[in-house]
Amino acid sequence: MSSLCFFPLRRCAFMAAMVLVSTLHSTGPLADESDLSIQQSVEQALSGNPSIAEIKSRAEALAAIPSQEGALPDPTLNFGMLNVPTRSFNLQKEDMTMIEVGLSQTIPFPGKLALKEMAAEHEALAAASSVEDARLRLARDVKKIWWLLFYYDHALFVTEETEQFFQQLVDVAQTKYKTGLGSQQDVLLAQLELSKLKDEKLELTGMRHTENIQFNVLLNRKREKGVRLPRQVESKLPDLADSALQEKAMHSNPLFAQHNNMMDAARTKVELANKDFYPDLTLGSSYAFRQNTPDGLTRSDFLSVNLSINLPIYAQQKQAKAVDQRRSELLQEQYSAQDEHNKIHGEIAAKVAEYQHDKDRLALFEHEIIPQAEQTVRSLMAGYQVSKTDFSDLLRAQMTLFQYQGQYWKALTRTQQVLADLSALVGEELGHD
Repeated sequence: MSSLCFFPLRRCAFMAAMVLVSTLHSTGPLADESDLSIQQSVEQALSGNPSIAEIKSRAEALAAIPSQEGALPDPTLNFGMLNVPTRSFNLQKEDMTMIEVGLSQTIPFPGKLALKEMAAEHEALAAASSVEDARLRLARDVKKIWWLLFYYDHALFVTEETEQFFQQLVDVAQTKYKTGLGSQQDVLLAQLELSKLKDEKLELTGMRHTENIQFNVLLNRKREKGVRLPRQVESKLPDLADSALQEKAMHSNPLFAQHNNMMDAARTKVELANKDFYPDLTLGSSYAFRQNTPDGLTRSDFLSVNLSINLPIYAQQKQAKAVDQRRSELLQEQYSAQDEHNKIHGEIAAKVAEYQHDKDRLALFEHEIIPQAEQTVRSLMAGYQVSKTDFSDLLRAQMTLFQYQGQYWKALTRTQQVLADLSALVGEELGHD
């Protein structure tokens, strides 16, 4: 096959891949694996990742607290023997000897139980929001590594394609050298570049293997299990507006809901601390049984009712300090919420700018740089075959094309990774089905 015929085929293959993003099926250990789409990857991670299960269990534990906090303290059952003579331990001899059974119930000051339950409910809601935030972060991490694997697959594809070109170039250089139209230096230079590509291929394969392991960890799979991406994946690059994403984040990002609930819990605890200035009540009643006299006369039983309250006489050292503590905790939550607000909005603005930059760069590679680089290589190759082009210029042009193709796939991967970051920040899926 003529070397000149190689370039149109390469051009068609590369442009087809840019229109419809496709990945190569790997061989070896991955050959038995089924295609794993990005959506399937996220679903597997969310259903099997132990960190999500841990956070979810914690949220479920906190959800069981509010009803406990809103319930009355358990009543107390009392049993006793009163005024038993120590000389005889006779229950009939003395008139005031009796057996007593009593029941008492502590009743917190009105409003305390409701505030305790309300504070626990807000904390449970905050924990539920933390579960959703963890799910978003896990989905983001899975997507970013999935696209990184995607990049390595295509980088390997470009490397193999360029390797084939250099192999053909070696053949052409050797043919020209044998016919006296070329130099041995050209052959050696081509072989050197071919060896460099093999080294590049080994490095890419190693990096892909490392990310493969990290990917499996997120999906709670065996670390060495192979990951093979689907043949065809549509890459969506939506237009994003910073202001619209900021507005969506305010309503959809679970971190905002989490901080709002924690602030509500802190406010409720301030109210509860103020309620502690008021005493709790303890109601009790008891019934005392008396035995008949030794002569058989009947003695009347006794009924007792009592009411007690705790006296907050150390309010300045206890209750007042508790109010100060709860107010400081409320301020802490408010500052934390404001700090989180500023961070998220700042990250969204930075990611939108990064996304737009990568998107513009991607278009530049696709529509200008790569077509021009391929045209340059074709022209230099044609000139070299008729000894009108310097061999080093041809090598340099081909390596430049190789680098631009790799940068194209890297830019495409970066746009998708930034979309994954933005989806986690906004709390809403962007750009993927």
